[in-house]
Amino acid sequence: MSDEQPNNPLHGITLEQVLKRLQEHYGWDGLAQRININCFKSDPSIKSSLKFLRKTQWARDKVEALYISTFS
Repeated sequence: MSDEQPNNPLHGITLEQVLKRLQEHYGWDGLAQRININCFKSDPSIKSSLKFLRKTQWARDKVEALYISTFS
């Protein structure tokens, strides 16, 4: 299965895992400074952020790009 997308650094990693790892690394304030979206600024939680990111592709792209640049 890992041969299917050898150039995709996010293959096999869920959005929830990405968000949790970024939140542990930067905290909510750090995420809000790096990505200007309200779900990180106003009463942030994993659940509410996931809901927003699943509906909003541009925001999800920014979160995934931050994950890749931080942990790759």
